[in-house]
Parts: sequence; C-alpha cells; structure tokens
Amino acid sequence: MNNIRLFYDKSLSINFSSKLDKSQSHYIYKVMRVSIGQTFSLFNKNGEWEAKIENYKDQAVDFLVIKKIRSNENNKEIWLAFAPIKLNYLNLMIQKATELGVTKLIPILTERTIVRKINLSRINKIVIEAAEQSNRLDIPKIEKLTKFKNFLKENKNTNIIFGDLNTNNVKFDFKDEKPVCVLIGPEGDFTEDERGMILNQKNITPIKINENILRSETAAISMLSLISFKFLS
Repeated sequence: MNNIRLFYDKSLSINFSSKLDKSQSHYIYKVMRVSIGQTFSLFNKNGEWEAKIENYKDQAVDFLVIKKIRSNENNKEIWLAFAPIKLNYLNLMIQKATELGVTKLIPILTERTIVRKINLSRINKIVIEAAEQSNRLDIPKIEKLTKFKNFLKENKNTNIIFGDLNTNNVKFDFKDEKPVCVLIGPEGDFTEDERGMILNQKNITPIKINENILRSETAAISMLSLISFKFLS
C-alpha cells in the first residue's frame, strides 16, 4: 500500500465504493502517480481503511474499500482557545496544534485582539492536511469566533491551563475526564481586567512555561507539547 492518506468525511466500510472529489483525485492520480489497481488509505474519526483505485474517469478516481486498518482509540479531549494572530503565524499554530492532537480549536475575541476575522474554510484545509501528514485519524472541530467573556462562561466545567508569565506555578495535574483546554492570549496579552476574570475562575490553572515572553504561537505549541507528553507518561 502506498503511504498516502486522505481525509474522507463520509462513512466508510469494507466493500464501500465511491469517487474522490476533483482535488483529491488530481493529487492521488496525477501528482502522486498512484495507478489503477494500486492502493492508498482513507481515514476519518471512525478509523482508517485501505482502498484500491478501480478507475479514473472524468477527472475523478473511483475507489473500493478493501479492509479496515485501524480504529480510532483516542479519548483525550485537548482544546486550544486562542486569539487570532497574523496569518502566517496563525497557520503555523493551527498546523502544529493539529499534529499535537488538539481536538477542538476555539478562536476568541479579546480586547487586544488585532485580527478580528478568521477564514474558517482556510483553517479547515490546514487541519485536514496536517492530519493527513501526522497519521492521526480525526480532525479538530473548529468553533466560530466567540467573545472572551462568553468563552469563560461556557467552559466552567473544562480544565483550562493559562500560560502566565507572572505565576510561579510550573505544575498541572488533571485526574478527571474533563477536557483540557490551553488558553492563549493575543499578541499584546490579556488586559488586567481580563487577567482578573481568568484568575477568578476555579477551573483555570495558571502555569509558567518559560522565563521569556513567548509569541502566541510559540506559547501554544509549547503548552500543547507539555500536555501531550503528560498524557503519554
């Protein structure tokens, strides 16, 4: 089987046959040169399947699912709440968050948020490509942009880790099954009023991850790496 993985959002099962869309068909048949009769893999939140190219007609690949390769056994809910940042840095953060296993992306609107609109379709494309390349099965759910106060109100039962340069705490430990959410501020950091709201929440743990001031994307990647390692240990 070729080491080619494509995200397929519809239900898959053995002996299921269908067509890839035009973009995926072009990639697999014209770019990667997978020939009729050869195999590749399709995946979604339910698992990964081996599929065979049956035909290539009208710029579309006809495929047949041969067997199931693996099931999705990831039960860890890791979220990232972030204030949107400039495009290139945002793309990097989304890509690496996906690779590190984030299951939900929550863009938040803070007082100092500079980028106040995001392209959800662009973010969705990034997470699909990152999932295909990193061998994960599911892709993160992407929430609509929400106000910071609403985020706090709606996530009182979530374990939230807040990157805080002013704290001396360097430890976190969550033993329950609640989702763990990393909270990252905007490029100009949270305002004092926002910091006050954060620190008054009983479900939020401030943690210092570095003595230096980190860029938003660096802080997100660093904190997600810590959580990923924690879940593995």
